[in-house]
Amino acid sequence: MTDALGWRKKFGVIVPSTNTIVEPDFHRMSVPGVTPHMSRIHIRDQNLDSDEAFERLLEQIRIEIQHAVERVVTAEPDYMVMGMSAETFWDGVEGNRKFTKMISDWAGGLSVATGAEACERALKLYDVKKIGVVTPYQPIGDKNVTHFFNDLGYDVTAIKGFRCPTAIAIANVSDNELRDALIEVNKDADALVQVGTNLSMLGLADEAERWLGKPVIAINAATYWMALRDNGIDEKIYGCGSLLREF
Repeated sequence: MTDALGWRKKFGVIVPSTNTIVEPDFHRMSVPGVTPHMSRIHIRDQNLDSDEAFERLLEQIRIEIQHAVERVVTAEPDYMVMGMSAETFWDGVEGNRKFTKMISDWAGGLSVATGAEACERALKLYDVKKIGVVTPYQPIGDKNVTHFFNDLGYDVTAIKGFRCPTAIAIANVSDNELRDALIEVNKDADALVQVGTNLSMLGLADEAERWLGKPVIAINAATYWMALRDNGIDEKIYGCGSLLREF
């Protein structure tokens, strides 16, 4: 039966319960007939002030994520979208592939967009070799992000991790702080990538491409772009970066 609002596609979106950026970002990239439906992973302890705390957060995600997938599947989505990124980069490219298969299996075989694979696809379009990266993570998170991009053959020339002390604090990082971080990792890079779905970067990435003169990939834009294009939806979206506008 055709859904009254999601008459083209319904996306099941998995986000941590602490995430306040993905949902408004996805609505900002709204396309007629496509509806994103959120399912939240219960985060009981949002402390992120050390590598050990960061790993404990991922342990919580690994325990709760199957429940979130099973809940949203009851809405009969056509496609799954990961509105969280750290786990999608963990253990490099092979880790991402295993994670994607796990989500797909839980979702009854639905295809899955992850932030890591979306960045991979986007970077291929821009034909770049050296990238600067901005994250909200502790060093262990930055290490896994670097591992993923190195696996793909990219040289991570600089990485700036904000080391946010809690999951909620990620959404408190300001435009000014993000702008300074982009400038910090810009030297020697052909393109810039922002990961961490609770960082607010859609509009800033679009602006930064103009004053830096190179691609700036915001992970929420890349992930939603992948979901749209995988489903044959080719509308151009403006104000969220060149990826959604040009490809």
